[in-house]
Amino acid sequence: MFAALAAASFVPIPATVHAEKEGDAKNASAAYTPNSASKRFTGNFGSKSVNYTATIQEQALKDDKGTPKAAIVTTSYVAEPRNPNRPVTFLFNGGPGSASLWLQMGAFGPKRVAIPSDARDDSGPPYPLLDNPDSILDVTDLVFIDPVGTGWSYAIGDADPKDYWGVTQDAKSVAQVIRQWLSENGRWNSPKFLGGESYGTTRSAAVVNELEGGYNDVALNGVILISTVLDFGAGADTEGNELSYITNLPSFAATALYHGKASAPSVETFVEEARRFAIGAYGAFLLKGQMASAEERASVRKELARFTGLSEQYLENADLRVTPYRFYKELLRDRGLTVGRLDSRYTGKDYDNAGEGPDNDPSFYGIDGGYTAAANSFFRDTIGYSTERNYSTIGGVRDWDWRLQGGRDTNAYLNVAPYLGKAMRENSGLRLLVAQGWYDFATPFFAAEYSLTRTGIPQDRVKFTYYDAGHMMYVRDEDRQKLSADVREFIQSR
Repeated sequence: MFAALAAASFVPIPATVHAEKEGDAKNASAAYTPNSASKRFTGNFGSKSVNYTATIQEQALKDDKGTPKAAIVTTSYVAEPRNPNRPVTFLFNGGPGSASLWLQMGAFGPKRVAIPSDARDDSGPPYPLLDNPDSILDVTDLVFIDPVGTGWSYAIGDADPKDYWGVTQDAKSVAQVIRQWLSENGRWNSPKFLGGESYGTTRSAAVVNELEGGYNDVALNGVILISTVLDFGAGADTEGNELSYITNLPSFAATALYHGKASAPSVETFVEEARRFAIGAYGAFLLKGQMASAEERASVRKELARFTGLSEQYLENADLRVTPYRFYKELLRDRGLTVGRLDSRYTGKDYDNAGEGPDNDPSFYGIDGGYTAAANSFFRDTIGYSTERNYSTIGGVRDWDWRLQGGRDTNAYLNVAPYLGKAMRENSGLRLLVAQGWYDFATPFFAAEYSLTRTGIPQDRVKFTYYDAGHMMYVRDEDRQKLSADVREFIQSR
């Protein structure tokens, strides 16, 4: 019946209509005018009073003929009076497909949304929008970037947004926006930092390659990697990849300890034990596959139960290889609860208790409402940015092109960490700050350690810091303050 209705309703579209649509698209590009809004504020950050200007502005990306093809929206906070020698930090979130509101309204921006700090649901509005004394605006100007398809950023006219949806394509567009912002604001000789969260750390490495990989360099002083994912091959939770069981194990241990399923003096000591077991006895067992002896299997199973809080019978049923998806459901099954992926401190209650994995991630649906409301309220009502476009917080980008510029093996083994190693070897002033939460399964801390301790990355310029929360450690008040202090020190010690 539906097919018949569809066939009956089909009407050929005249060629003139197509021509009109193409003409409309060209007219849209020709008539494009960048949208913007600006307002001055005063705030106290790092115990220092700062006058600053907040500016939301579309940065137009143009083709070789000067035709606008995309508008990338930046939100900048610049201290007054302006100082061309002051550090400037460019920040973005991840996804891919996530806008920058998470870092902006949660960690480093001059305003923040107040949601529960103790891993509880953010409930319903109104959500308090507070001054953020933990903003780093006292030591650096801030530019938050929303790539095409995120926030209010979009393709113009007949341009295809998919032209910007890929590891390399996205990095090129963000690098172009950074160059344009530096030119428009007279900041080419300022100390420069990049900061990204989650896929934003992947983007950071790719953008570093675009900025420093040629002879028309934009030299950087530092890169801030928050909840790091660089080596996608090593961290893939897929059949046959034994390395992911190794890199996830310390996160299992931290989570089991947090929820009372394991015992240890501290999370630091317990995860260190788990690291050693993961790359020692457990790693050796996994590499032997079905050639491991029964005695070795029994010994590993016993230790694995101690670290994960799971029963030896369950571990045996899983062939001593537990995926995070199963762990979220199994750890607290006896309490009728699941644990979160982004932050395993959070717990949720599923439709029933019999499933293989959780219905949803309680650590994401527990925070998303507050951030979305706060961002729209501050940008539209306080700064005065006027647009009919919806602000896309996350999920508006699809069909991502994961290929790198390389041969077959490069694309089979997706790893952007070598971009950072090359940039550091060729820029002796470039340093990395790596911030990881103990309770993060989206980007496990041991996987970040693995990817950044490979050959070719100068270890004396890489600093790791750890937090008692998950992927977005700044949702916990104490960790937002610690992250702010760690980043402030990193920037000031250049």
